[in-house]
Amino acid sequence: MDRIDRIINHPIFLENLRKNQEAEKDRCFCHHDITHFLDVARIGLIISLEEELNIERELIYGAALLHDIGRHVQYAQGTPHEQASAIIAPDILRDCGFDDNETDVIITAILYHRNEDTARESSLRGVLYRADKASRSCYICSVERECSWMEDKKNKNICY
Repeated sequence: MDRIDRIINHPIFLENLRKNQEAEKDRCFCHHDITHFLDVARIGLIISLEEELNIERELIYGAALLHDIGRHVQYAQGTPHEQASAIIAPDILRDCGFDDNETDVIITAILYHRNEDTARESSLRGVLYRADKASRSCYICSVERECSWMEDKKNKNICY
């Protein structure tokens, strides 16, 4: 996964990852950090394999690593983080060897990763949505009772 290694070492990725970390340093709820990104990637790959979707591993990892990379922009400016992430991601993807079609597929998945209408899609969009939601460990979270997520959306059991 050479292109994925390039993403995690890309200066724009690292700078935005640092900005997310700084913006969330006092946040007690779920963080948008490399652990979350990799959890989403690995769960996304499991979903793709289980559902026999044959989505390329590097597309799943690329989308997962970049889907929340603009979270700090939402905190600072109010721009929805899927939009901010979709602005940051293309330069990283192209620098890391993704072609225009792959970049478009990943950016579309990033833009729709919070759209519940994509939840059941057999596409990268649907996989990213489901993996992102499944990555949250509400069942062991010490501040779960204060969390604003609706009860029926909280992960109360290990799925992946």
